[in-house]
Amino acid sequence: MTTDQSGKAGGGKAGGGKAEATGTANTGKTDAGPEAGTADEAADKGDAPAKGGDGADAAAEKAASADEKAASADENTTGTAGDEPADPWSAFGPAPEPVLGRARRSVRAVGRFLVHEWTLAALAALALAAAMTWPTLRYPRHTLPQDYWDPSLQAWQMAWSGHILRTDPAMLWHANTFYPENWSFAFSDTLLGYAPAGLIGVGPEHAVLRYNIMFVLAHALAAFGAYVLARQLGAGRIGGAVAGASFAYAPWLLAQAGHLHILSNGGIPLALAMLARGHGWSLRYGYRPRRRHAGWAFAGWLVAAWQLSLGFGIGLPFAYMLAGTGVVAVVLWFVRRRRVKRPFGRRLFLADVFGGLAFAAVGAALAVPYFKVAELHPNAERTLGDIGLYSPPVSGFFTAPAESRVWGGLHEGARAVLPWHPEMTLLPGFVLYALAAGGLFFSVWRVRHRIFLLAGVLVTMALAMGTRFFGGRFTYVPLFDYLPGWSGLRTPGRMMLWATLLLGLLAAGAVTAFCMRVRELAAERVPPWPGPWLRLATLLPLALVIVEGLNATPQPVVPRQPAAMRTVDGPMLVLPSSQNLDQPVMLWSTDRFQPMVNGGSGFTPRSQARIREATVSFPDYASVDYLRQIGVKNVVVLRDELTGTPWEGMLDRPVDTPGVTREQVGEAVVFRL
Repeated sequence: MTTDQSGKAGGGKAGGGKAEATGTANTGKTDAGPEAGTADEAADKGDAPAKGGDGADAAAEKAASADEKAASADENTTGTAGDEPADPWSAFGPAPEPVLGRARRSVRAVGRFLVHEWTLAALAALALAAAMTWPTLRYPRHTLPQDYWDPSLQAWQMAWSGHILRTDPAMLWHANTFYPENWSFAFSDTLLGYAPAGLIGVGPEHAVLRYNIMFVLAHALAAFGAYVLARQLGAGRIGGAVAGASFAYAPWLLAQAGHLHILSNGGIPLALAMLARGHGWSLRYGYRPRRRHAGWAFAGWLVAAWQLSLGFGIGLPFAYMLAGTGVVAVVLWFVRRRRVKRPFGRRLFLADVFGGLAFAAVGAALAVPYFKVAELHPNAERTLGDIGLYSPPVSGFFTAPAESRVWGGLHEGARAVLPWHPEMTLLPGFVLYALAAGGLFFSVWRVRHRIFLLAGVLVTMALAMGTRFFGGRFTYVPLFDYLPGWSGLRTPGRMMLWATLLLGLLAAGAVTAFCMRVRELAAERVPPWPGPWLRLATLLPLALVIVEGLNATPQPVVPRQPAAMRTVDGPMLVLPSSQNLDQPVMLWSTDRFQPMVNGGSGFTPRSQARIREATVSFPDYASVDYLRQIGVKNVVVLRDELTGTPWEGMLDRPVDTPGVTREQVGEAVVFRL
């Protein structure tokens, strides 16, 4: 009997050794189990007391010792009762998941983030933007895309917003230009949403560098936003990429390379994607209540408000589109309220309410200065005659700008017959036209959705024609007459932005359906893997869209800042002065932001026109007296810019006015009044 017990004990030890060799976490329990069983057997044996008291005492002590060992082993074992033996089969089970430390969890989270679709899409958008806008980043401190007039103005705008927010935010709308006018920052679209970038760096070189960086980032955001929108609506990855590339690099946008406020449109599709995601809605799959997310909806409203802060040129139509969509959503809810219970949910409803209020508050706050400018400067208001000058004919939708590398030279004759071709060459891309046309017949979108998208394309194209479409009586003119702020929009052709986005969605539906068909064909192969030609065929539409968006945009060198701009105090006047000449002068003032008469915008204030007229005879007594009356203390004359202007020859005139001194500062002549 002793032999049996020892055999059992030996078996238990062997089992324990086996468990240790296996490497399970229950090693202690495996070792203690047989020993506890042996003690119980020793206590229960009937012949143990017959051996005498000493034997009984020894057996009792042995049993107590075994019980203590078993109890100690059970205390060190988790998840098992102390009096239960170990499961012998646990030695053959899988090892438990290791408990990761904080560092390893962080590394895994970062890894998941880096390989996430949105991260990869953002990185691809940045790389594509750097390549498609090249050579913008070749000499980013010294060159500007297309020309140095409007880009200089917009570089100054970002610099001014950052400077004034850092020094005196209350004076935001009263810029240093157009002296002595107030509200001068609202004479053009402000790009106020880029103010955080304006906080970094001082001076013209930093302003030019900042502009070029934001120029590239604007293209990246446009491609990323359209990609995200197409994916949210139900397009595949390649289809979404086609939508993103066609929206950001449409040939007609190459003519807008000098208008950063038009190129900064990526917030529109991104906000729409977030709002659709928050409401659980997809074009392909319809309304899915379980996918609602109030946070995404609220974030969409904030992105929309940021987009509006970049300018009303494209922000105002976006605002009216959101308002119209909201009205349609409310009407549909009212009609279907009995069939669909609580289609929003309380949290989503509150997100829409507060998000919509935030968007409206930003719009109202930004609109106040512009209404003030319209009140003080009636000549800033557009007329239908002005709209007619910029309204393109139908041929404009098939004509590319000169900046298009593929079509620019071929369409030179077509551009020559357009009255104002920079705003009338509206080709979104022949490849995009073809893909969108195919999407009307072969697509993942439902037929009614294709019809809605086509209707949107036609309506926005009719609006883009301004007064050219039957005089605009049923399209553009009612908006001009009745929608607040619409009369401030000068160029109807920029409505092509919406047509391009809708064409891209039609194309994304067709490309997605094509890719699905390729996968079906690949599944029939052995092994089921698409061949190289099939894989190449799925990428061909994307490649063609990208090639058609290649640019031949000039990159002129920005005129060097005169040394006098770094030393002369304001209020000052720089001569010669005109719309184009004043825009680089605004950029030169980003060192000190001294008050100055000079400034360029979409209109010329009457006070500025009077000053230019009065100083043609400078430095005679009448002109000096007039400048003194309005507070101008210094006049800087750029010697190299006088030829061909009304001020040519002014430096040859004598200075007979008392109190006026003349000084040569570098290449400029400074008159101190």
